[in-house]
Amino acid sequence: MNRADRPSKGTATDGLRDRLRKLYHGRTPAAFRFQLITIIIDLAIIGFFVATPVLQQWSSFLWLDYTVAALVAADLIARLLASNDMVRLMKQPTSWVDVFILLTLLMPTALANLGFLRILRLWSLSRSGSLWRHLEMRGLRPWREASQAVINLLTFLFVITGFVYSFFFRTGEGLENYVDALYFTVATVTTTGFGDIVLPGIAGKLTAIFTMIIGISLFVRLAQAIFRPNKVFFPCPQCGLQRHEPDAVHCKACGHILNIPDDGN
Repeated sequence: MNRADRPSKGTATDGLRDRLRKLYHGRTPAAFRFQLITIIIDLAIIGFFVATPVLQQWSSFLWLDYTVAALVAADLIARLLASNDMVRLMKQPTSWVDVFILLTLLMPTALANLGFLRILRLWSLSRSGSLWRHLEMRGLRPWREASQAVINLLTFLFVITGFVYSFFFRTGEGLENYVDALYFTVATVTTTGFGDIVLPGIAGKLTAIFTMIIGISLFVRLAQAIFRPNKVFFPCPQCGLQRHEPDAVHCKACGHILNIPDDGN
């Protein structure tokens, strides 16, 4: 057989990468449907992470755990193949989070005390461009910053809840103890007072102090996002500033001329 007639190596891989790139980053109806399905699966996985303290009592928990691990691994590999620069993608914090989550899923016993960090998948999802594209399609673009602030706050609440549950309430597993951990976290973040549930020892006091400081700052950030005048997201080609006034002609940071798309209003 003539060498020119032989199938070129990498042709199938290149075709797969091109297909995945169109699905993950495209704007066709098929791409949007695929992206919506991945968002729904991500939300289901996050729900599994939140419910893990209760589901751990099930005999089929490990099967669920490894099934989620397969989904996370498949998504991570697919995103790598869809990327134009795999090395750059792996250097991003969201990729580190996904790899860490995958490790906790593959080694649920050895890394049991770090399982509460799986909820960081919610933060990783909030950095997904496809999520915000779907919101923009539904006319919710002005609410992007507020939505981001809400997601950051929820992520923090569940991370602290998981930490408190793992290190202070783990002696009695189940829904009641997880709710106690969540109650303590919400009471601490909102500084509504203590009395019925407190954490013992110096470690407990330090946990409460850390939770209050970070929680209050996230609440302030959320208030700013809600009540601050709406701005559009448009990266300045010169300096990279992303937030501008809707009718801005020049970037307020560097003076570069902007060409912000009009939504037709």
